[in-house]
Amino acid sequence: VQLQAFGGGLVQAGGSLRISCTASGRTLSIHNLGWFRQAPGKEREFVAAIAWVDHGTSYADSVQGRFTISGDNAKNTGYLEMNSLKPEDTAYYYCAAALSGVRPIQRSSYRYWGQGTLVTVSS
Repeated sequence: VQLQAFGGGLVQAGGSLRISCTASGRTLSIHNLGWFRQAPGKEREFVAAIAWVDHGTSYADSVQGRFTISGDNAKNTGYLEMNSLKPEDTAYYYCAAALSGVRPIQRSSYRYWGQGTLVTVSS
């Protein structure tokens, strides 16, 4: 499975941005698609995840109510809609694919990772 993330950029605080992740290869093996982020000097942290089969979702507390994860199975693409962005949301955002639905908020559950896309929120 190969993953490619798109759509990062610079946005003002309070603004919105949507980033995308397209999967290729053995996409039928994907159970969960997740988004993680890593700010400079910090650990990579869970943001959101979606189960490919039933589109059940999970969110980190820090983004609950502001971010929405969705997926288009026909396009093998997942999306992360980010609203009410804050400067502390600034980070590289990574998409990842897991082959099972176990512990979707843990980095170790994900086997495949895409390259990061940078989201910068100015104050």
